Amino acid sequence: MFYKSYYFSPIGKMLLVSDGESLCALRIEGQKYFDVNPDRMPGNDKLEIFCNTKRWLERYFDGQNPDLNTLPLSPQGTEFQKAVWKVLCNIPYGKVVTYGDIARKINRNTRCAQAIGGAVARNPILVIIPCHRVIGADKSLTGYAAGVDKKLQLLKLENAGGANTFTTKT
Repeated sequence: MFYKSYYFSPIGKMLLVSDGESLCALRIEGQKYFDVNPDRMPGNDKLEIFCNTKRWLERYFDGQNPDLNTLPLSPQGTEFQKAVWKVLCNIPYGKVVTYGDIARKINRNTRCAQAIGGAVARNPILVIIPCHRVIGADKSLTGYAAGVDKKLQLLKLENAGGANTFTTKT
């Protein structure tokens, strides 16, 4: 059984989903690839994982760098997607990488950037698994499931890689 809770962040209303022990999804209202149906889940704001996740998010949106390892995460996806998401978890706060960088980390040809882009786009735990830290080789903000405007907000919050110099593509 899955449970839900909500968090109201500076970038929009967030849906948190848990199996009761770990965080399985964190979605921002209005994002693409919103593949969970919260109407079928009971709410449970008292779950420890939701309380811990909300504290993590509060620290993050206050401009701090909360430790990712304090939250048990259980993103659901293919083995390839999970390999990409694991790389995302290792992108340091305030830093950015390219899709080619990710390809090299998982020992794939850099020409598979499109497949990596698909895995990044389907990241089920936005913000915490920091897919917003992935940019194009030309320093463009090539997309973000919740919108490029939100991606830029997150990068500016982290003062990441000269966030004011990024270009945008949709």
